[in-house]
Amino acid sequence: MFENLTERLGKTLKDISGRGRLSEDNIKDTLREVRMALLEADVALPVVKSFITQVKDRAVGTEVSKSLNPGQVFIKIVQAELESVMGQANEGLDLAAQPPAVVLMAGLQGAGKTTSVGKLALYLTQREKKKVLVVSADVYRPAAIKQLETLATEVGVECFPSTIEQKPIDIVNSAVDYARKQFFDVLLVDTAGRLHIDAEMMGEIQALHQAVKPVETLFVVDAMTGQDAANTAKAFNEALPLTGVILTKTDGDARGGAALSVRHITGKPIKFLGMGEKVDALEPFHPERVASRILGMGDVLSLIEEVERKVDKDKAQRLAKKVQKGKGFDLQDFKEQLEQMRNMGGMMSMMDKLPGMGNMTAQVKDKANDKSFNQMEAIINSMTPLERSKPDTIKGSRKRRIAMGSGTQIQDVNRLLKQFTQMQKMMKKMSGGGMKKMMRNMKGMMPPGGPGGMFPPR
Repeated sequence: MFENLTERLGKTLKDISGRGRLSEDNIKDTLREVRMALLEADVALPVVKSFITQVKDRAVGTEVSKSLNPGQVFIKIVQAELESVMGQANEGLDLAAQPPAVVLMAGLQGAGKTTSVGKLALYLTQREKKKVLVVSADVYRPAAIKQLETLATEVGVECFPSTIEQKPIDIVNSAVDYARKQFFDVLLVDTAGRLHIDAEMMGEIQALHQAVKPVETLFVVDAMTGQDAANTAKAFNEALPLTGVILTKTDGDARGGAALSVRHITGKPIKFLGMGEKVDALEPFHPERVASRILGMGDVLSLIEEVERKVDKDKAQRLAKKVQKGKGFDLQDFKEQLEQMRNMGGMMSMMDKLPGMGNMTAQVKDKANDKSFNQMEAIINSMTPLERSKPDTIKGSRKRRIAMGSGTQIQDVNRLLKQFTQMQKMMKKMSGGGMKKMMRNMKGMMPPGGPGGMFPPR
């Protein structure tokens, strides 16, 4: 997400960051470029106009002229205004209600409502420790009821049964009654979608809202529809008292126009981002972190949270002890590291969150793609346990067999062994006091104003 915008803004702001003095002329040129970058990212025109006006007012004022480094102050202003457009901070769900707290999901057909119900159920169960019940009030699509039942089983929550013969209000009232008796904390309600906004649909969902009085009414919208997403959200907001937005399919959206437009146009916060097809691919929306990523400064905090959540700590500790005892790092360990990386969304997802990675060349990005990691895994899978524990035994005939078994070439096997040897050397360095040294070096890589205290010197 935001790849195009990051690239455009990166070039523009790099030109101004080294300026010793900012004049109205060079600010005007930079703002013209910023305006074009935002419009190309499919940000709604009123949002672009407001954003440029705010940045200009602050940039030509005393804030910049008194600074020792005007270029950097200008970038800080752009970052602050990006945060302001998207909402100053993450706004979580307000579930402080007499249980069950009812959360109503609304949106157009195909936006990813049902999938978002499943993802949100998993999020609330795992991270908020809530007992969650889900129910489908979509009586027009039998497949939607079945889909929610399947998702509920996958994420380990209960699904209240419903059929297409029932009325949506009756379904939800029965589900609320059941949730109250069975002491559920949260009830997630999936509603019917339509191909477009129509009076009948709005009337039905308004009646449902009035009957169940949810504590949260979330609008689910496809980020890939750009500023249309914001306009659709506005139409829903006029019919329903929305409390927030879930932007889906953000992993397929390189522009990011929806994320920058929704808050300004609807006045409602984006609460979550759908980051992929997997059931755990739902992330809270943090405007300050997203602004940092747009400006190529990375999002180290989200990366740390992801590591905390998704890395198998037992495996990591076993490997650390093994390396510290000098027992070496073998190909099986290397394979486990690749698997851990995949659990975190792959190499590109991780690199996207690191400072400075937004300006990587296409050639570097291509080399770091996840396809090469899948190939490495296939090569290691074609090895015997002996070959994995003792890579030195892999010579000519073994290399040929491994290449054939993994559908690769001998040079691919050689490349993997070379990369493994480099990793092995790095692990050896870390077995002494190298880990602390590496952490101190990483601290120096943090962007100004970033989480500098993350790796305190030992």
